[in-house]
Amino acid sequence: MGSNEEVPACKETVLVTGFGPFGVHKINASMEAVKLLPSLDLERDLGIQLVTKEIPVDYGYVKTQIPQLWELYKPKLVVHVGVSGMAQELTLETQAFNNGYGSLDIKGCVPEGGVCVEGSPDRLESAIDMRKICQNVNDSTCDVVSCISTDPGRYLCDFVFYSSLHVDRSRVAFVHVPVLDKPYSALQLAQGLKLAIAGMLAQVRENDCYLKKAEM
Repeated sequence: MGSNEEVPACKETVLVTGFGPFGVHKINASMEAVKLLPSLDLERDLGIQLVTKEIPVDYGYVKTQIPQLWELYKPKLVVHVGVSGMAQELTLETQAFNNGYGSLDIKGCVPEGGVCVEGSPDRLESAIDMRKICQNVNDSTCDVVSCISTDPGRYLCDFVFYSSLHVDRSRVAFVHVPVLDKPYSALQLAQGLKLAIAGMLAQVRENDCYLKKAEM
């Protein structure tokens, strides 16, 4: 789906973001994988409207634009994807941190005070059970192996994850992918992401259904 298109209100929206180039990552594996998701029939198979976005490695952009994306799309699920030079598997992050952002972004900037959201908790956890997602991926016939992580690394990946968790921790995930062809191709990563997204969406739908019943 085009990045500027409006989403029909009748369909649940899943927003998936990847990052643009930075440092040695002239081609960012996260966005290369995310770009392939529309070709894997997520919309048909999951009954959703898929929106993909490229996020620049820029603290200021994340700080201003991520809340706007939430407001614009009112997503059922948000999945941020980033690249890690240390990752060898599809790495499912469980939490993000508010402090310690001292590494320069592509504009040579850091957030004021090294903080993501002033006055917010030091740590926020996703309500999505990443261990179930990990097991789903690893039990599948997909070539990609997944693992769990508790530290997204205090750079833009951590920063964007915390920013979205601060909006609604019940429907946010972050996935780190390896550098392309070390060992997975962009297509393999996209196929692994599709499986992970399907499991995440199922959890969010189940939880929302439970909450609606509890309110009756």
